[in-house]
Amino acid sequence: MDVQEFTRANAPTGDGDAFRTENNRLLGISLDGTVMVKAGSMVAYTGDVTFTGRSSAEGGVSGFLKEAVSGEGTPVMEAEGTGHLYVAENGKKVQVLELDDGESISVNGNDVLAFESTVDYEINTVGSLSGMAAGGLTNVYLSGPGRIALTTHGDPVVLQPPVFTDPDATVAWSGRLSPSLETNKAIEIGQKSGESIQMAFTGEDGFVVVQPNEEGSVTSA
Repeated sequence: MDVQEFTRANAPTGDGDAFRTENNRLLGISLDGTVMVKAGSMVAYTGDVTFTGRSSAEGGVSGFLKEAVSGEGTPVMEAEGTGHLYVAENGKKVQVLELDDGESISVNGNDVLAFESTVDYEINTVGSLSGMAAGGLTNVYLSGPGRIALTTHGDPVVLQPPVFTDPDATVAWSGRLSPSLETNKAIEIGQKSGESIQMAFTGEDGFVVVQPNEEGSVTSA
């Protein structure tokens, strides 16, 4: 295609949606105020936007902390101003969800891309995973109302409990669920299965989001 065709085919939509996937790997945010985005995720912006890092030891709205136990975390920054902000992370696919008032979701810290300032959040580790694997698993508990954006390697699959998942492939689950962690009961000699730890979701309702990729932060540790 010529330059004009290329420009038209890849131009942002520019509509009024607060969060919109410009393509399946790039999130466009219509900004008039503040929004929280993953540190380092900005690829472009128009208008007047400033960025402030959040990594205080006080927690809360100060930002995602590096967990003392796991050594892992999800640093974020606050983008403030008016204009249009574009964010992405390592070519991962972007999934946009809208949480109603009181609705919540727990997300792997690696997979949080952005969320509106109306969304409350807190950070925690899952069960006793930090004692089972050196990498640990830091999750972010997000509560509505407001939009959030997650990233996944490839297209995600949403499963209903009861289900067992690999921690390295688990992206998120509905806030009502409380997973437990189980180890492979078989004694492995020689070649290992690579499936020594699973997350068990046994609630009667809710959902679990998994991706077709194992990021290697937990079971490979």
